[in-house]
Amino acid sequence: MKKTGMILFILLLMLSLSTGCSNQENSITESNNTTDNNLEQISNKASQSDADMFTDRDYRTAYDENESILIHLNGDSATASSNSVKISGSTVQITEEATYIISGTLNNGIILVDAEDTAKLQIVLNGVSITNESSAALYILSADKVFVTLAEGTENTLANGGSFIAIDENNIDAVVFSKQDLTFNGTGNLIITSPNGNGIVGKDDLVFTGGNYTINTSSHGIEANDSVRITGTTQITVDAGKDGIHCENNDDTSLGFIYISAGTLNIEAEGDGISASAYMQIVDGTFSVLAGGGSENGSSQSSNTWGAFMGGDMPPGQQSSSNTATTEDSTSMKGIKTSGTLNIFSGSFQINSSDDCIHSNSSITIYGGTFELASGDDAVHADETLTVTACDMNISESYEGLEALHIDIQGGTIKLVATDDGLNAAGGTDSSGTIGGRDGMFGGGRGGMGGMNSSSNGTIVISGGDLYINASGDGIDANGSLEIGGGYTVIVGPTQGDTATLDYDTTATITGGTFIGTGSANMAQTFSSSQQGVIALSVGNQTAGTNITLKDSNENILFDFSPELPYNVVILSSPDMISGETYTVTVGTSSSSFEAK
Repeated sequence: MKKTGMILFILLLMLSLSTGCSNQENSITESNNTTDNNLEQISNKASQSDADMFTDRDYRTAYDENESILIHLNGDSATASSNSVKISGSTVQITEEATYIISGTLNNGIILVDAEDTAKLQIVLNGVSITNESSAALYILSADKVFVTLAEGTENTLANGGSFIAIDENNIDAVVFSKQDLTFNGTGNLIITSPNGNGIVGKDDLVFTGGNYTINTSSHGIEANDSVRITGTTQITVDAGKDGIHCENNDDTSLGFIYISAGTLNIEAEGDGISASAYMQIVDGTFSVLAGGGSENGSSQSSNTWGAFMGGDMPPGQQSSSNTATTEDSTSMKGIKTSGTLNIFSGSFQINSSDDCIHSNSSITIYGGTFELASGDDAVHADETLTVTACDMNISESYEGLEALHIDIQGGTIKLVATDDGLNAAGGTDSSGTIGGRDGMFGGGRGGMGGMNSSSNGTIVISGGDLYINASGDGIDANGSLEIGGGYTVIVGPTQGDTATLDYDTTATITGGTFIGTGSANMAQTFSSSQQGVIALSVGNQTAGTNITLKDSNENILFDFSPELPYNVVILSSPDMISGETYTVTVGTSSSSFEAK
């Protein structure tokens, strides 16, 4: 074939494919799951469902005022329409199963529920303002279950004055403190303010099926021992000095879980946005999370705002004088985190975190949803397996985009920017991202040491989806093996440093799908084997935007791409390319012909 404007294209020996190739008969076609299929998976694959998590009573907001007990708060005292309510100054004690409608203002007082352990009672907040200077405003000591209903159209406020002084053997440390199962529902508004403690604490199950909640706290916004369950029209806004929502059980590993199937959550937290010790399941919902001040604080940042209310300074003597603390002293500042498995089926997520946006010490499966992620560390991290079957994910900032021992991308659309690796499969637990944020205790930093420990047991499998990677490190780093069997994968990487478009320890195979990769020649690797044509070239130093085209012998254009970063290596493969056939590659204005390997 005639060559025009030819520059020197060198087929690097390190990029050559010595293994035999065949046609694409065995290639795996791209598999993008549709929304309908994704929704069907919820019932098939979800370990829990709304029927498991909520009772009919959890949703019930109706009440008959004529059959209810009325409690009116009168500043420093209160009145009630039944002797089941015991009033002593500003202490209002509820002792029997019934529906209680509370209204008015109580200064430095408390609503105390102390009923039989078989009692199921409803408390209707109907325009309430309660402040307790040194304890909880609502304290549920004894009952079987309590339902707090926010009356339609009402504004309710509960607050602590800045200290918690013990009134019994329980460590009361929240504006709402419950020893029993507690459900919130209704359509009204509840504002909770806790300048020196938690917002809502439930020692058993904590349920939300409706209502609008605004929680400002120096510690956890919402905390539970056994579970936090959210659904319906619930709207929760949290500004927390520690975690926004925190669920942890140190005695029973099956408890300490979070289940969310609907609702709107807006969380700003100095610690984690949402954290569960056992596992987490998100079926749907709208999430906006700012954790640890956001991605801009992903490296060591000195600040004295940890635990301070509304961003104020820590008291003298509690400020860190050094930012050289060990990681054991550091605090997690992830967007969504669990020690166990994390399943996300759908939802809208906007997460900006100084540490990982989405994290599991076990495995993560993403079945769908839309994600806007910015992280000072990994956008999505799993210690074990990360599986993506469908999603629309945009990672605008990350140290590493997706990281896990095993990464399995089956579908979805993922676009990511990473200052290190785009995809990283490595063994061991993640030690990265524990440095930084707005906590003055932190020092050191991740630097160039990487996060997970290097291992040749890692795997990356891409069988479907659209994947675009802009990485300043390796585009795909498989500390083990890489297998591409479908999908449309594009990688643009830098020309400087010890980086590569593909970096693997054992094997890299392509049996289907489209692959376009550009980047550095310094540590370049290409596929070790294939079942479709591959062309890997060194093309000299090319500026960003220099166009690449590939044509077959019939002048059909198979590739037409302009990388957004400079490059000096090109790797191309598609099911339409056949090993042994000749293709014309044009880079800028220069063309040459090459045989696909």
